[in-house]
Amino acid sequence: MPLVTTTEMFKKAYEGGYAVGAFNVNNMEIVQGITEAASELKAPVILQVSAGARKYAKHAYLVKLVEAAVVDCPEIPIALHLDHGADFEICKSCIDGGFTSVMIDGSSRAFEDNIAETRKVVEYAHARGVVVEAELGKLAGIEDAVNVAADDAQFTNPAEVEEFVSKTGVDSLAIAIGTSHGAFKFKPGQKPQLRFDILEEVSRRLPGFPIVLHGASSVPQDLVKVINQFGGAMPDAIGIPEEMLRQAATMAVCKINIDSDVRVAMTAAIRKYMAENPSHFDPRQYLTPARTAVKEMVSHKITEVLGCAGKA
Repeated sequence: MPLVTTTEMFKKAYEGGYAVGAFNVNNMEIVQGITEAASELKAPVILQVSAGARKYAKHAYLVKLVEAAVVDCPEIPIALHLDHGADFEICKSCIDGGFTSVMIDGSSRAFEDNIAETRKVVEYAHARGVVVEAELGKLAGIEDAVNVAADDAQFTNPAEVEEFVSKTGVDSLAIAIGTSHGAFKFKPGQKPQLRFDILEEVSRRLPGFPIVLHGASSVPQDLVKVINQFGGAMPDAIGIPEEMLRQAATMAVCKINIDSDVRVAMTAAIRKYMAENPSHFDPRQYLTPARTAVKEMVSHKITEVLGCAGKA
């Protein structure tokens, strides 16, 4: 099975009341951990690449790693997605370079400017068989090149979604309902809360249309504890409760982005291994448990949060 777009994935997810996991990839071990989990659980999966990942690993390496995963796991559908494309040129580069899906993030622009830039990307992408995700509203937090202060965050205005989708022709829409980028999503003592009323109103206005949640890592406290125990410093790392994400997945949300949880799992495994094996210096020794930790994290998300096991 070659790389696929998310069109059929999202149609099935919407009708089936589950979401597809979109996991950020940066190197071979992360790609392998994610796709091995998805393959064993017969789950569709989206491998997504940020601007930071392209800078770190280079476009060509990442595409070839994902293509290798397709060969290694031919029984599951895999989409390759650009996460947070800042402008038309970045999206064009990924469309021309083998991606099957791109996100144009014009959420920091004025509404009309967001429409214009998104429409430009959609026209170019659709002519080449590639699908497009866009964003309305602004999530707080930090992830690679995305850095939005809490005071600048904005919930999605449901009154704008019909006009935006109609004028852009976009295939899916990321909305802001209280999720946040990074591992420090909330202040200590602050109760995480998602605006399901906004999600319900958006889905009422866009029946059958796939919605996306960014910034949806849960930052498991047991793994944060391991990181801190073995020399890390992640005080007050807090994420989105998984039961809230599961609820969103049963509604109009067809794609849930998960990045920080993969990083936390990998880092916890490496810190623990290095502390317990101070004489080891072979990267294969500490990256093997790191890869296993990624696989376990993704397996947990597929079964307990996304609900997409057996949906490939």
